[in-house]
Amino acid sequence: MNPMTTRSDAPHSTGATGVSKDTQTALLTPRFIKLKHVLVALLLSIVFFLVFCFIALHGYIAWVLSNPTVAPLYSNPMLAKGMKYEDVNFPAIDGSRTMQGWYIPAPGSKKTIVFSHGYGANREESWIPMYDLAHFAHRLNFNVIMFDYGFAAQNSKEVATGGKKETQQLLGAIELAKRRGAKEIVVWGFSMGAGTALQAGLVSKDIDAMILDSTFLLEPDTLYHNIRQKMNLPQHPSIEILEMLLPIQNGTSLRQIPYQEVKKKNYPFPILFIHGTEDEKAPYPIAEKLASNQTNPVSGVWIVEKAHHELIFREHPREYLRRVSTFLGQAQAAMKNK
Repeated sequence: MNPMTTRSDAPHSTGATGVSKDTQTALLTPRFIKLKHVLVALLLSIVFFLVFCFIALHGYIAWVLSNPTVAPLYSNPMLAKGMKYEDVNFPAIDGSRTMQGWYIPAPGSKKTIVFSHGYGANREESWIPMYDLAHFAHRLNFNVIMFDYGFAAQNSKEVATGGKKETQQLLGAIELAKRRGAKEIVVWGFSMGAGTALQAGLVSKDIDAMILDSTFLLEPDTLYHNIRQKMNLPQHPSIEILEMLLPIQNGTSLRQIPYQEVKKKNYPFPILFIHGTEDEKAPYPIAEKLASNQTNPVSGVWIVEKAHHELIFREHPREYLRRVSTFLGQAQAAMKNK
């Protein structure tokens, strides 16, 4: 027999423990596979946990956006500016809810200004301050309507919808002005209240003019712009996740807000756009773009250097009132010449 021939019954080599290498491999393989499975499961658990946290964060953002914190009313037109007023209740135009507000009459006047307050505020919107503007409008012989949107209601509060429900509520206030005898109706909007006014203007034939301060129009770009002010999240997939979660939180998809139509609309009535270059919530090119679409000769835009979101009146009170007064005079003259 050839001494070089390997015999099948030759003894296996053994290690120091006396266990053959084949036996050691056979013992280690199940352990290795088990450890591999544990590591994969651990890795997947970490990934799923991070994905869950990422989505949960967006869920919280959607909830906060839909449920703004709004302070209670602290005064009224009589206490603030000596203006006589009535507490009024009126339905949203679609009958979805009852709105609460104040009607400040100007005896004998057939013209009314409806104030449309911003997100996270109520009818008082103290940082503007709204009472001062209401007093100014009243001195110009306008009846004044101040009311709370549903998300700012003192009772039966509901979610904010970026203008979907709020448009119906603003149209209800305009209907109230008509019932009180108004022949000329001006909507004076702030921030999201200005964006809501533009949405109402798409369907209402009863609006004769608008003054829009710091216009905020809820769309993907402005939504992400505001999120970036608070946290550094990637635009994608953050926008897509929020578009999925917002309908769950407030029943409104971004696709239900007609921002594309608003951005292209040439409105039949005059609009004065007022915006600051330091507006951190609604970049001023929004107002420039909206104003550029308007062909009404009375329409105009005032872009104020270094002014901030909804603080333009507070920062430039005299010039603000001068421009508003001039615009209202020109708008009224145009109405009479129709």
